[in-house]
Amino acid sequence: MSTTPQAPAPGAPPDAKAALGWMHTARFLTTAAQLHQLPAIDVPEIAFVGRSNAGKSTCINTLAQQRQLAFASKKPGRTQHINLFALGRQGLMDAVLADLPGYGYAAVSRSDKERWQRVMLNYLISRQSLTAIVLLCDPRLGLTELDEALLNALRPRVEAGLKFLVLLTKADKLTRAEQAKALSITRLQAGGGEVRMFSALKRQGVDEVAQLLWQWAHPAQDAAADAAADAAAEAAAEAAAEAAAEAAPPPDSEPN
Repeated sequence: MSTTPQAPAPGAPPDAKAALGWMHTARFLTTAAQLHQLPAIDVPEIAFVGRSNAGKSTCINTLAQQRQLAFASKKPGRTQHINLFALGRQGLMDAVLADLPGYGYAAVSRSDKERWQRVMLNYLISRQSLTAIVLLCDPRLGLTELDEALLNALRPRVEAGLKFLVLLTKADKLTRAEQAKALSITRLQAGGGEVRMFSALKRQGVDEVAQLLWQWAHPAQDAAADAAADAAAEAAAEAAAEAAAEAAPPPDSEPN
C-alpha cells in the first residue's frame, strides 16, 4: 500500500524523503505577463531562471515529482509568462516557486528578448518576497555572458542576504572528471553562491536540492532546530559531567 509523502514537521530539519514530500505539494498558483500582475506574497519566494534549453521546466517537474507542473514549450524562448506555484499542505501555503521565462534563445525577436530581460531584471531586483534564486546552466556551455550579467545585477541583493544556487543541469552528459572540473570553474565564477550538479535522468542532486530549498524557505524553523540541537548537546554534556563527578572516588583524606 503506497503512502503520500509527508512534509517535514515544524522545527525539524528535513531528511530527503520529507523535503521531497514538501516539494510534491507544489500546485499552480497564478501566471503573469507583467510584474504588476503578480500578487503580493508574504511567504518566501524562490525563483528559477536560466537560458532556454537549460532544463528549467524539467528540473522543477523532477523536484515536484509531477510531469506537467512547469510547462516546457516545444519552441524554446516562447514561454513568456512568470508562473507561480504554491508549496505547503493543502490550505496552507508556506513558500512559492517562480518559474521565469528562459532567455537568450536566438529564435525569439530581439525586441521580445530585450523586453523580457527587462521584466526579469526588474523582478529579480525589486520583488520583495524573493528569498532565493536558482540559476540553471548547462555545464557543457558554462555560465554565459547573460548569466554573469544576471549574477552581477543580483550582487547587492546577495550581499543583503538573498540566497542563490547555480544548478548545473544535464550532469549525466558529463563524466565524473568533467563534472568535477565544471563544479570547480563555476564555483569561482559564482562568487560565493551554492553550486550543485543535477540530472533529472539519473536523479543526481535531486534529494540535496530539495533539502536546500526547504531550508531556504524555512529559515526560522531551521534556526530553531539548530538551537534545539545545541541545547540538547549542552544538556547532555552537563549530565555526563555530573555523572562523572558522582562516579569519581572521594579524594584521599589528609593525615592528622
